[in-house]
Amino acid sequence: MAKMPLEGSFVALVTPFNADGSVDFGAFRTLLRFQEDHGTAALLFMGSTGEPTMLTPEERRQIVVETARMKTGRMRFFYGCTGGSTEATIAHVRFAREHGADGAILAAPPYICASEDDIERFFLEVADATDLPLGIYNNPPRVGTDLGWERLLRVLSHPRYVVHKESTARVAQVARVLAARPDVAVMCCDSPNLGLVVPTMALGGHGTANMTGNVAPAEMAALSRPWRRWEDAAAFRETYLRLLPLLHFTYSATNPVPVKSLMKALGLPAGDLRRPLRALEGPALAAGLAAVRALGLDRTYGYKVPGLDAPGAPASLRAAGEEPAGGGAGCVLG
Repeated sequence: MAKMPLEGSFVALVTPFNADGSVDFGAFRTLLRFQEDHGTAALLFMGSTGEPTMLTPEERRQIVVETARMKTGRMRFFYGCTGGSTEATIAHVRFAREHGADGAILAAPPYICASEDDIERFFLEVADATDLPLGIYNNPPRVGTDLGWERLLRVLSHPRYVVHKESTARVAQVARVLAARPDVAVMCCDSPNLGLVVPTMALGGHGTANMTGNVAPAEMAALSRPWRRWEDAAAFRETYLRLLPLLHFTYSATNPVPVKSLMKALGLPAGDLRRPLRALEGPALAAGLAAVRALGLDRTYGYKVPGLDAPGAPASLRAAGEEPAGGGAGCVLG
């Protein structure tokens, strides 16, 4: 079976909540239209940005069922399906498969800090249990387990794997993976602190798996375009350097605290974070608002920047025929 082609901006979407704390599916529909209209190639639901550990099992299942019904075919829908064990992960993957997912993204089960041998086996056993396209998220800062390039390549040779997202700070690892030319889309985290975006794209990466696209989807789509000509490299350099202040802001605190705080302040229907996480305020949030204004995102998307504009919903969302739902509008992360 041929693997699905995937490149460009792969946005890890926030999970929007109503004022009463429930999942806001009207807001999901608005956010999906917003991403679709601005060049996003694929979405990840319930990645780190989507607060998956804060969701109940029923909410996780409901998000799969309800958002999969919103697909138009213009974006791929992947779901974070990592569970606390191999069996739980397989169950999540099978549920996603049965209800219309295009794929699932897997990280190592968190907290247990299993050996590299055990995690390699975990990825392969899950892949053997499904025909759903899968992706690996090598995310040692979040899960405590880190796979080296040789193990990753063994796992990526499995026909189920179609995406690899790297979140180590080892440029050499990315180079080793890309040099082997695995039949997968190789992407990286958009954190400027890890420093992977420039070398990944320069060495032939296929895009970024990012969270900054929640507020700057067109800009992240441009940044995530694979290089095929020298002009692509020049355009990338210009975009990356312009976006640096916003990228630094979105990684200025634990994901998704900065990006979700900023979305709510700008009038995007994100809602609040689930406790114990708390939104940024004061100078911490002001840095993000200043980056939005400096980049002209308020003009691009119709954002109303608190303190500078009257409160209201983004014009780009109103034009799409959607109104922000729940507690997302007004002033004040997965």
